[in-house]
Amino acid sequence: MVGIKPTDLAPSATIKFFGAGAAACLADLITFPLDTAKVRLQIQGEGLRTQGPGATHYKGVFGTISTMVRTEGPRSLYSGLVAGLQRQMSFASVRIGLYDSMKTFYTRGSDQASVAVRLLAGCTTGAMAVVVAQPTDVVKVRFQAQVRVEGEGRRYRGTMDAYRTIARDEGIRGLWKGCLPNITRNAIVNCAELVTYDIIKELILKHNLMTDNLPCHFSAAFAAGFCTTVVASPVDVVKTRFMNSEAGRYDGAMRCALTMFRNEGPAAFYKGFVPSFLRMGSWNVVMFVSYEQIKRGLTRAQQSWEAPF
Repeated sequence: MVGIKPTDLAPSATIKFFGAGAAACLADLITFPLDTAKVRLQIQGEGLRTQGPGATHYKGVFGTISTMVRTEGPRSLYSGLVAGLQRQMSFASVRIGLYDSMKTFYTRGSDQASVAVRLLAGCTTGAMAVVVAQPTDVVKVRFQAQVRVEGEGRRYRGTMDAYRTIARDEGIRGLWKGCLPNITRNAIVNCAELVTYDIIKELILKHNLMTDNLPCHFSAAFAAGFCTTVVASPVDVVKTRFMNSEAGRYDGAMRCALTMFRNEGPAAFYKGFVPSFLRMGSWNVVMFVSYEQIKRGLTRAQQSWEAPF
């Protein structure tokens, strides 16, 4: 990322890798209810057809959260949190932590990276992260989509049971269900999120609008969250629907998208947009602000450890 002064010790790739995972976990802890509300709204059209007219109807992000708390209890907002944290430690560490390293790789060590190079680096780390973390994403979505009804058995007893059950009933491929739309989605998300943050932060510092501090990080992260939501929402909805579907319901992500369009119209691709933006905007702010501070703290600690006595 931009903003390192010549007198500063640049954070190592290891610090960026683990710092990104830690910051993403913190952001998930704070924003997870919004993510769960987003998933429920995204699958709602599908749920009404499969569960009948008596199915729970969600309206708006805060209405969804209120309905879930009233009908399923507060803990339902954090259903799938364990898989979500597992996902961030493996996912964000790769897609965010390795972004600068990938930029350097494509520029062959140069500090000057064009927009095209930044987009290529974002696509690369986004795709790599999905390949590594896809099983955790599948389990997270399944838990978030699972409606808790009193007297009915749960789809999965716990996170590890979910991994085992999916592998047993759907095969190992079931754990990588929706991998292609997820790669597409996260290549888009990574480019929109990281490249937007990178460029906006660079412009703020270049024109001396702010110094490299918290307000600068906040502004760049908020703008990145909005841009990401607008660009990635359609792919995100298809990804959520496809990963949550029963085995054999759709023969591919494109079939899922076409079915959505035919049955619910184009507006279906922006279902859950408000919670998506609330979640993405707040997640970006918490993650990037935390990431910048964690990088600086760990780098200073490393410098003090290596400094001669």
